[in-house]
Amino acid sequence: MSRPNFTEETASDIVLSRMSDDISPRLREVMTSILRHVHAIVREVEPTQDEWLQAILFLTRTGQLSNDVRQEFILLSDTMGVSMLVDAINNRKGQGGTESTVLGPFYAVGSPELPLGANIAREPGGQPCFLSGHVLAPDHSPIVGARLDVWHSNSHGFYNVQQLETQPEGNLRGVFHTDAEGRWCFQSIMPSSYPVPEDGTVGNLLRAMGRHAWRPAHVHFIISAPGYQTLTTHLFVNGDKYLESDAVFGVKDSLIVDFIRHDDPRELAERGLTQPFYTAAYEFVLEPLSATIDGHASRRLPQTTRAGDD
Repeated sequence: MSRPNFTEETASDIVLSRMSDDISPRLREVMTSILRHVHAIVREVEPTQDEWLQAILFLTRTGQLSNDVRQEFILLSDTMGVSMLVDAINNRKGQGGTESTVLGPFYAVGSPELPLGANIAREPGGQPCFLSGHVLAPDHSPIVGARLDVWHSNSHGFYNVQQLETQPEGNLRGVFHTDAEGRWCFQSIMPSSYPVPEDGTVGNLLRAMGRHAWRPAHVHFIISAPGYQTLTTHLFVNGDKYLESDAVFGVKDSLIVDFIRHDDPRELAERGLTQPFYTAAYEFVLEPLSATIDGHASRRLPQTTRAGDD
């Protein structure tokens, strides 16, 4: 049997033919699509040897920048709109659940468990803010004991994992559980708009594309409860100037919330404050685990390693 020549025309078929017959059907499906698309891009763009080397070095540097507190590959996925596309495919709402959005590169496990109403701001400064609402089922019945993992940036636009030496541990992070009425509430400070990290490969790419790196002000939530689909989402501050041009394409109209300013002296006195404060409220709706739309069911690759296992 003669060996086929590796040419522009035969390259994809030859590479795909090397896959074993006994691999996972899903892995075969995914790798076939990836290889055919990558080869198609190379044929269309016709990169020079130097351009291809620069692409390899870009990806190498992106990996080198990723560590326990910074994930440059997630940032790359976010800013190219890939994270939001994957999110949209995996969160087709069938029963009117709250819309999801990207996790972002600054999520951290181990946030402190706090009682309802606690203040997650552990450093001075910022404008006081009180957030509250309910976690509900699609029929609007309360979900008792739902877990809310919350986090956001400080008034200068930095998450605590970006400033480990200056921000207190656990600053602007917390885990809460809903009460018997499905209610949640906590105190914090107003989040601020901020640029995603621009000192690495992603920042260089954004500049080369003539794009800004800014995200509108928002608060992150991961909400979970037994029997319901876990929701990863944001609440965005209405009126932020970057709502129309979020660098990671994460804004959805249903997630834009009014943060209402209060400066009445009586209201300030009731809360023991001497400066104006803000309030925001939102009703989260979780979908049951069985909910699907258009018969969509998740298909998974075989498990190898998870992010962070290294």
